[in-house]
Amino acid sequence: MRILLVEDDRIIASGLEYSLTEEGYETVVCGNVRSAKEKIENERFDLCLLDLTLPDGSGYEVCRLVKEQGDIPVVFLTACDDEVNVVMGLDMGADDYVTKPFRIRELMSRIKSVLRRYGKSESAKSVFAFGPVRLNTLEAKVYKDDREIPLTALEYRLLLTFAANEGQVLSRGQLLEGIWDVAGDFVNDNTLTVYIKRLRDKLEDNPQEPALIKTVRGLGYKLEGEKT
Repeated sequence: MRILLVEDDRIIASGLEYSLTEEGYETVVCGNVRSAKEKIENERFDLCLLDLTLPDGSGYEVCRLVKEQGDIPVVFLTACDDEVNVVMGLDMGADDYVTKPFRIRELMSRIKSVLRRYGKSESAKSVFAFGPVRLNTLEAKVYKDDREIPLTALEYRLLLTFAANEGQVLSRGQLLEGIWDVAGDFVNDNTLTVYIKRLRDKLEDNPQEPALIKTVRGLGYKLEGEKT
């Protein structure tokens, strides 16, 4: 999946390019309106991230061209959060508006949400199955032995973080990063332990001897289980 990033601040652009690449997106970076227009006219993109203020124009110009080319989602990145700018961008067809400074995980969540609305997916995989547990990301539901297991938003996000990194050891810091945008600053290292216990209580046959969410002593946790 290809993303066009139009951002004139090289430090911000470099950091975003790295983060997007880590998420599995192919990223093309432009620093001004002119180069962005060339890319849009000659290449195909699944989503555009546009800085509002550019050295030779504005993100509005780029957005207008993007929408002329087709039904391509646009997310504005800008330090201007006043109502006039927000309304103008949305009236032009922008799909979201993220104000600087922003957290990377928040931006990634916004991107994925916009792509889902367009029927696009950053991953073709929408169902994860581990032993008797099945996670359906399109429904945002979790089942065990075909029985729906009710999870809170934070519990669901935590399980999704595990599922997206199946078999990999995740540190507590990585897990906290994966769920911060659901609970903000209310989740810390201590409460993470509580939520892992709650997940085990709901999903494991024997929570005292977990077969799915396993502790890797001194390193963190990992999700295992025979796929069904």
